[in-house]
Amino acid sequence: MIAPAARLRRILYAAAFLRALAIGMMAVLIGLYCAKLGFTAVQIGAVLSAALWGAALATLATMLAGTRLAERSLLVALCALPVLGCALLLAADAFPVIVAAAFVGMFNVNGRDRGAIPILEQAMFPATTTDADRTRVFAWYNVLLDGGYAAGGLLAGLPTLLEAAAGMAPLPAMKATLAIFCALYLASAILYSRLPPRVGDCAPAGLRELSPESRPIVAKISGLFFIDAFAGGFIGSAIFAYWFSERFGASAATVAILFSAGRLLSAASHFAAAWLARRIGLINTMVYTHVPSSLLLFTIVATDDFAWAAFFFLLRESLNEMDVPTRQSYVMAVVKPAERLAASGATNLVRSVGWAAAPMFAGALMQSAGLGVPLVIAGAAKISYDFLLWREFRRVKPPEER
Repeated sequence: MIAPAARLRRILYAAAFLRALAIGMMAVLIGLYCAKLGFTAVQIGAVLSAALWGAALATLATMLAGTRLAERSLLVALCALPVLGCALLLAADAFPVIVAAAFVGMFNVNGRDRGAIPILEQAMFPATTTDADRTRVFAWYNVLLDGGYAAGGLLAGLPTLLEAAAGMAPLPAMKATLAIFCALYLASAILYSRLPPRVGDCAPAGLRELSPESRPIVAKISGLFFIDAFAGGFIGSAIFAYWFSERFGASAATVAILFSAGRLLSAASHFAAAWLARRIGLINTMVYTHVPSSLLLFTIVATDDFAWAAFFFLLRESLNEMDVPTRQSYVMAVVKPAERLAASGATNLVRSVGWAAAPMFAGALMQSAGLGVPLVIAGAAKISYDFLLWREFRRVKPPEER
């Protein structure tokens, strides 16, 4: 059983890494690409929101279909939609078409995978390991994702290189780079096609079939995750990239390097999160690392110097993702094995809705109230979320902590 489980993890890890490359690149370039097309901040916010609403709808569809369709089929289909969306993005430059392309492509404009695929992967991983190693498996998963986001962020510097080395105009250079996005998702689809139809022994239960013990847990934590995600939608990578560009005149290459460094710091922090969770627990690790990262948003806004803003941004990135593997591990641990897909789907769905609702507000606030206002709102909302999470769940222990 160990060898097949390890093989399944390797396939999931490899596909996740390739998707992360595509996501890291698209997150940096989509806002800049729209700016090159002449869109306003409000229009850019609408494009970003459309992408996230597409991801939210796909998450809902996956949660509903996951009890009837094979995981392998869903994963392959969910890789095909971003390819179609990107092809549409590259074929036209009219605002309504770009909005439609973002919706169909479900582009993860926050710089991290916020779509339907993670709910399937997160429900599958616990079946390949033990309770004691579950958080470590999720840590490796997120390390590979953040490593991919970092490398994808570097790929976002390719348009600048093409302009300098090949003499290409800015817009064609960006289009040539975005074509790589399609190739990476196609490669992920090929990897997913090598999985068995289902992973694990339990047939997944629907949301209505949650046990009386699990139902209030999923409902409460989903509500809290919505608060965190809505706040996160104000500070996604595309918005941060736009903020650095407008506030300090940073080029696409500079932003790409900065975001890549941030992803590498996030990747290293996942191992620290798994180590810390063994000592102080999953909930405490989530809260005690997340509060400082939220406070750093205020320092980023307060500085007028790019170097200091970049430093505080990187410091925040070193803490901001420590709650991710612990959060994923915790949700999968406090429900029954057959309920993992429903719990993963519900919690990720509300997060998708929160992320989708925020960017349009963020774009409007940037244009009317000031560039830094969305960052301040996000910091305050995230700190409120941390306090409520600790208050509600500090006594709900996963199996390894009981």
